[in-house]
Amino acid sequence: MTGKRRLKEHTRFLLMALPGALFIFVFLLLPILSIIVFSFWRTEVYELYADWNLDNYRVLLTEPTYMIFLWRSFTTAVVVAFTCLVFGWPIAYFIARYGGRYRLLMILALAAPFFTGIILRVSALQGIMGPVGAFNMVLMTFGMQPIEIIMFSRVATGIGLVYLYMPFMVTAIYLSLLNFDFELLEVAKINGARPWRAFIEITWPLNWMGTAIGLILVFVPSMAASVTPIFLGGPNGASFGSVLGKQFGETGTWAFGSAMGVILFAVSSLVIYLVWLSVDLQRSGFTGKEA
Repeated sequence: MTGKRRLKEHTRFLLMALPGALFIFVFLLLPILSIIVFSFWRTEVYELYADWNLDNYRVLLTEPTYMIFLWRSFTTAVVVAFTCLVFGWPIAYFIARYGGRYRLLMILALAAPFFTGIILRVSALQGIMGPVGAFNMVLMTFGMQPIEIIMFSRVATGIGLVYLYMPFMVTAIYLSLLNFDFELLEVAKINGARPWRAFIEITWPLNWMGTAIGLILVFVPSMAASVTPIFLGGPNGASFGSVLGKQFGETGTWAFGSAMGVILFAVSSLVIYLVWLSVDLQRSGFTGKEA
């Protein structure tokens, strides 16, 4: 009976997992495999030809311009991720510990900007940080000179990305804190630990998995961002993602764009792997045993 029962459980599990597995294979794995294959082909007049070569990667790795775009996107994504971390942790901590019955409402409020499209949200930032935007209008109201260097710069791009992806960081940390026993902090306080020491030695390490997930959720889309740098970065704010997008649009060099996509995917995967190495599953509450 035990063997039949286990067989039924495995069969039920496979039947439940099959639709999701097919979806992932068709809409995630197959497109990635296609991009990898196309990256070794060539493009002429908006058409792909199966002429296997490494020219696309040679151009990417030898032309300094593309490496500059890649480095610019990487550093921007790192700065955005850590900025979201610094500002997101206090917000998530406050909601989890002091939000009470309004915690869910507060988290849902973070999703309010997502009720509109990304173009509208980024355009709204233009109306705030632009030369005649709300920020400069306030300065001029108090007799100060307007600041024109914020808009159409990497600073504006960074602010836009922080605005767009801060909810991801806050939500990831908040979900981690939901399973955290705040009584541990009271015990630490009784034993003479100051708040900062209790945070560094107890709260931070026990919730590192949520923090790591938040860093990844912010870093990856920031690294691949294309719309925000175009709208807020200006002519000199081109990113790797925006240049990649042009390969599939204006220039029609799909094979070269595929190679850029593979490089972007490889860098993001490497960062995810490095973050994963920093996660201690046992300390995060994962023992590897079935409940």
